[in-house]
Amino acid sequence: MGKQKILIAFFLIISQINFAQIKKNQPVKIKPPKLISTIGIFKDSVAIKTDQAKTILGTPIMVKDDKNNVYKVTYYQFAYTRRAVTEDEKTGKLSPTTSLATDYFTSTPLPEKWVRIIREDIKPGEQLFFCDIIVKDSLGRSFYAPNIKIITQ
Repeated sequence: MGKQKILIAFFLIISQINFAQIKKNQPVKIKPPKLISTIGIFKDSVAIKTDQAKTILGTPIMVKDDKNNVYKVTYYQFAYTRRAVTEDEKTGKLSPTTSLATDYFTSTPLPEKWVRIIREDIKPGEQLFFCDIIVKDSLGRSFYAPNIKIITQ
């Protein structure tokens, strides 16, 4: 009878140790890295010459952290705000306005069709906006990267 009590006590102690070591599946809180988004040599909000904008249009968005680790861009939205005119139907008078072309993409750089059309049409005072940029690190974790806003001069 004494051996049974010892065995039962032993198994109770072992089971207590095992239960104490089991962690509940709680999400691990990750501190997002400080990311920097660039296209060509430009980042953040910048005003550049139209010729420079034409040049960087075909280059990929690059996202790095403060330790120079590169992140893969998996999604972003692009908006091209161009100058346009509208005609008043009654008077025939033309008024300046803007027109917006936008889409989302899952790879960078922009598709060649977009690059070609914008290069042919871009003028001073227009805007190229890369936003909602989502990147993945080497472990497959997703993060939002800073937007890039380019205004042409």
